[in-house]
Amino acid sequence: MKDLLTIGVIGLGCRGTSLLEQCVLPREGVRVAAVCDRYADRCDRAARMVEKAGQPAPRKTADYRELLALSEIDAVLITASWESHVGLACDAMKAGKYTAFEVGGAYSLDDCWKLVRTHEETGTHCMLLENCCYGRDELMVLNMVRQGVFGEVVHCQGGYRHDLRDEVSYGRENRHYRFRNYLGRNCENYPTHELGPIANVLDVNRGNRMLTLVSVASKAAGLHEYLMREKGPQYDAASLRFAQGDVVTTVVKCARGETICLTLDTTLPRPYSRAFHVQGTKGMFMEDNDSVFLDGKDNKYDFNWKKRWNSAEEYREKYDHPVWKKYLAEGVQGGHDGIDWLEFNAFFDAARANAPAPIDVYDAAAWMSVSCLSEQSVAMGGMPQAIPDFTNGRWLDRRQWEP
Repeated sequence: MKDLLTIGVIGLGCRGTSLLEQCVLPREGVRVAAVCDRYADRCDRAARMVEKAGQPAPRKTADYRELLALSEIDAVLITASWESHVGLACDAMKAGKYTAFEVGGAYSLDDCWKLVRTHEETGTHCMLLENCCYGRDELMVLNMVRQGVFGEVVHCQGGYRHDLRDEVSYGRENRHYRFRNYLGRNCENYPTHELGPIANVLDVNRGNRMLTLVSVASKAAGLHEYLMREKGPQYDAASLRFAQGDVVTTVVKCARGETICLTLDTTLPRPYSRAFHVQGTKGMFMEDNDSVFLDGKDNKYDFNWKKRWNSAEEYREKYDHPVWKKYLAEGVQGGHDGIDWLEFNAFFDAARANAPAPIDVYDAAAWMSVSCLSEQSVAMGGMPQAIPDFTNGRWLDRRQWEP
């Protein structure tokens, strides 16, 4: 177990600097030895942040290979663009660095297999930084499922329902990769926020697996209307035809028989929601109205639908996950209501011990594959797509996920 973990950070845009500031630099026992980004101003800003935190000036580089060659670095944090994640993660594993990379969807099944095979060939561990697996509601529901509160789970839903019109539309000015992805692709491009917690509830890769998916996409109208209103017809992008459908719906079938419905909804006006929904033979949880419904307790018919739901807060004291009970007692910190801090606790603990990653390459490959498979399904009018078994049969006896 290492007392001091020395890390390098690759990718220092908005997400990278946010994690650096909120989840890395405030910790004792973690030193940032190098920062890397293709843009010099981003490297300079990150280096100033490291020095301001009282650490020695880190090495700055635009070439990630220079960072990976540094012998003092134990672990690498990758927060670069979606399309670079897998290649960077594989090179980091080959360099023997405990690796963590930010979320996004895969561009091909080859990328998913490359991630798995690099880990198996090198023995180096790699973690997908899916923070939503550590959400308070998500972990409370996981606890309720494992205690049998909802009976046998039959169906789950999740969504990335987030108005990103501003972020996508100004992507070129802000050097953000979403613009080019929305311009050229039509798929469930960001599946892991919605799918990760569901995969844990359904024991995906740990006694269960995803077999097939079907995806359909609506027309793409939201970004064009937004650009016409905000920037006017003279702005060149206002006349571009974005490929990304405004709403993409993906249905997954699992080996144990459960179904999963995922919804990507990021280019129309709406409030934020991950639409987490778990339904079983004895009851259900629904995020969008923060409610629990239990058979025999809540099913008295009433024409006022609001009276047929109980607030999930009524179950918090009994079923709040032990991880969150401890966290609340210690003090919640970091971004995204504290879930970033929890996922980095898991990453740094595993990296110090060189232990298997809490969310490993098999999880990453399965969850990320939804993007490229949905892209194929959408292009073929909703044609079913087979989801590979990236564990090569080991899903049958892998242990349940624990936060």
